[in-house]
Parts: sequence; structure tokens; C-alpha cells
Amino acid sequence: MQGQARLAAGRSERGATPFSRSHTLDFLRGLAILGVIAIHVSQSFPSNIHAIDYAFMCGWTGVNVFYFVSAMTMCLMWTQRAGETSPTRKFYIRRALRIAPLFWLAIPVYLVLNGTGPSYNAPNGIGPLQVILTATFLHGFWPDSVNSVVPGDWSIAAEMTFYLVFPLLITAFGSRRSLYLALALLLHLVNVCLFKPWAFELFSAYYGPAHASFVWSTLHISFLNQLPVFLIGCALFFSLRDGFTRSDGAIFIVFVVLSFFANRATGAHEFNYLIINLVLGAMVAGCIRFAVHWSPIEALGRNSYSMYLSHFAVTYALHRVWPLADGLASLLMTYVVTIALSYLLARATWHLVERHTQDLAQRLTSSASTRPAIRPVVAATATGVH
Repeated sequence: MQGQARLAAGRSERGATPFSRSHTLDFLRGLAILGVIAIHVSQSFPSNIHAIDYAFMCGWTGVNVFYFVSAMTMCLMWTQRAGETSPTRKFYIRRALRIAPLFWLAIPVYLVLNGTGPSYNAPNGIGPLQVILTATFLHGFWPDSVNSVVPGDWSIAAEMTFYLVFPLLITAFGSRRSLYLALALLLHLVNVCLFKPWAFELFSAYYGPAHASFVWSTLHISFLNQLPVFLIGCALFFSLRDGFTRSDGAIFIVFVVLSFFANRATGAHEFNYLIINLVLGAMVAGCIRFAVHWSPIEALGRNSYSMYLSHFAVTYALHRVWPLADGLASLLMTYVVTIALSYLLARATWHLVERHTQDLAQRLTSSASTRPAIRPVVAATATGVH
């Protein structure tokens, strides 16, 4: 509880935090889901115009924006609930009831839609192991269970694993952002120099050389490669709350330099990924600093988790009935239709599922005498997965 008090004291000593304006977090989630939908729609309905298709493919960065916003939201929720009892237990209850129900519903849906046969993400097909690992959110630790049962579930694996370690991290590090950055640097170097080369050799031998590309891609989206993004997000939260310092910039410079040389020495090809993430982090911080918001995008952001899960099914269905040939008009129209249908499905799942599970989470984590002192607008916004 002393660590909780120090976190809360850091906020109160410096006055209002930019995160009290929660609209920007929803705005960023909205931008992120628009990017994610863009890349998957363009894969099914290409315009055949290189510049346009490339722009849509850059939507993959939306997942990384989700990571930054997720880390900041978790820090915000944790610091604003600094006075509650059993914070770690309640944190896990809230996160599990936010993520698991819809995800478990998605598992049988996508098993029916995509089948269980061999595929790029599951060279040997989908069996009980892949389903069990996915249902228990352990699918990020075994290559052919990632993205094989539920499309795009690699990011959910990373999210849930981050949630698992987050209470330990914030309890140990508090608001000392240099520790988050130092750990991010250490894990990045361990991944680039040790884990990724070793794991690539191991899994390439297991799946065979014909699946080397699959193994390499899986290691790129592994939790060890994504955790530094979350850690940088935590550091950005406390930097925005308490003010940036020269030491922050110095650590980032050391991070970039060491990553560059490690990448050159190992050929891990993660340096560009780091730079892109640092640029995205600066964009996220800038949006929060200047309280950027726009209601239509915020509405998408508040429903981004369900839209993330459902837009794959929407794209699947459209691809089978769409009457237009590939081209720019087809791409733009399917993009808009996918967004609209995914949003409608998200609103339906909110009323049918999410509203009830969040009510349950509230009952399990609150009592009449010990309710966290959080404004309703912040609590409603912070329930997003990312």
C-alpha cells in the first residue's frame, strides 16, 4: 500500500494530469482500430494501386498504438484506484472479465469459419493443443497456436500476458520511469541477441525449413518482442504526468544506439520496428498532451475490442458476396462497410455480453464502503482492452 500511496502522491503534488481528459485515449483507440481494419480489408480487397495499398498496409501500426494506450490506461487505472484494498486481485478480475468472455465466444465462431486444416499459421492444422492454449491465453508461447484459432489473437495474447505482469511491475517500479525504460532496453537486447536467434533455430528445425518465414513472423510478434512497447508506454504515462526530464531523452538515445548495433551484429531486423514504435509513442504522447479528440473516432475507440474481434468475420463474409472487382472504389467501399458492420456488431455484443460481464466485475471488486474514487467518465473509458 505504500507504493500505491507514492503513486497517488506523485499525481496530487503536481496538480491535474492530462489523462483526466479521457477523450483522447478513446480517440487513439479509434485511430488504432481504423488502422487495423485498413490492413485486413486491403489484404482481401486490394486496390492494385501500390501507393494506396501500401498506405492501407501501414495500418498494422494500429496494434502498437493499442499497446501504448493500454499501458497508459493501466497506469491511469492503477494510480486512480490507489486507495482500494487488494488492488492486484481486483485488477485481475476486471481484466479477465473484460477480455475473456468475448474472446471465448470468438473461438468457436472462427473454428467454424476457418476450419481446422493446415494453414500458414498452423502448418500441422489445429488440434486440441492449439484450442486449449488459445482459451487459456497461452497461445502466444507456441508458434502454431498464434493466429491459428482466432485471427489476430497474437495481440490479445500479448495484452493478457502484459496484464499478468503489470501489477508486479508497477508495484516494484512505481512512477520511476527510468526503470521501465531500462527494463525495456534490457529485454529488447536479450530478444535480439539471444532469444530470437536461438528460438528461430529451434522452431525452424521443428517445423522444417519450408516454414522458416512462419517461424520468423511468429517470433517477431512474440510477447518478448512486444513487452518493451508496453514498458515504454508506462514510462510515457509517468513522463506526461510528472514532466519529461533530460534523463528520459538520454535513455532513449542509448536505447536507439544499442539497438542499432545489436541489430547489425545479429541480423534480427528489429531496429526498424523499434524506431517505428518510438515515433508512434511520440505521436500518442503528443495527442494526449494537446488533448486531441473527435467524437466519431472516440465512439469507435470505446468499442474497439469487439470491433477488433468481429471485423475478421465481417471481412470474411464480404469477400464471399462482394460483387465488385478489385480496385480503388471496391477497397474504399468495403473499408467503410466493414467499419460500419463491425461497429454495429460491437454495439450488439455490448448489450448482450459486455454490459453484463462489466456489471459482474463491478460487483466483485466494489462494495458500498470501499468504492474507488474514480469519475464515471474515466471508469467507462478505461474499460477498453487496449
